[in-house]
Amino acid sequence: MTLKQFFQANPEAAVAFSGGADSAYLLYAAARYARRVRAYCARSPFQPAFEWEDARRLAGELGVGLRAVELDVLALPEVAANPPERCYHCKRAVFSAISQAARADGFPLLIDGTNASDDAADRPGMRALEELSVRSPLRECGLTKGEVRRLSKEAGLFTWDKPAYACLATRIPAGEEITREKLQKTEAAESLLFSLGFSDFRVRLLGGRAMIQLPEGQLPLLLERRGQVLDGLKGKYSAVLLDLEPRAGEPR
Repeated sequence: MTLKQFFQANPEAAVAFSGGADSAYLLYAAARYARRVRAYCARSPFQPAFEWEDARRLAGELGVGLRAVELDVLALPEVAANPPERCYHCKRAVFSAISQAARADGFPLLIDGTNASDDAADRPGMRALEELSVRSPLRECGLTKGEVRRLSKEAGLFTWDKPAYACLATRIPAGEEITREKLQKTEAAESLLFSLGFSDFRVRLLGGRAMIQLPEGQLPLLLERRGQVLDGLKGKYSAVLLDLEPRAGEPR
């Protein structure tokens, strides 16, 4: 099955849209092949501002309506406590809210950008998608992450080489309470590194300290800009550490 065939069989669809590469290509395909489509972007403390801006930009370029679905996931104890199943509870809350908004707008189907490279065993949130009957056309059509990026580049989408960006909550160790302050501090730290030219990295919280994880090729840049990094982060963290195990890049 191709995406064109999927949307011929499902001509009206609501797209759960994060602004990332996968859901961006899915939205492009839906805009091209579906009869009626709208994008729904969950806005919560777990998403950085740049993801929302990317979502707005792409929806505008594709001429697709975008609806923000506001959700305070930190109000859910099973999420804020950061248990091992946090992702499942968060995903279920987010997609329940999006599904409710989509149904109110008259859409019979909600779809998301899970692709054929995503391993369900490693993603507890995918269980929530199954329970809520959210379909994943990229996965159903056998499109891998690499193929999504290639097709996105051919389509001229600016997201084609956008690094994967897990939500801010993943920077906080499992079992440690997630607070708005910790999320905001993480977002500010990663925004600083973005502004200094780094990409596809993480700034993790370890007992009040920042642990920077970088791809191996960016380690020389860190040494070059060490002073700027320390000046920007030391006021927010008790110490700034570097993980000497290089962050593995996404296969391309």
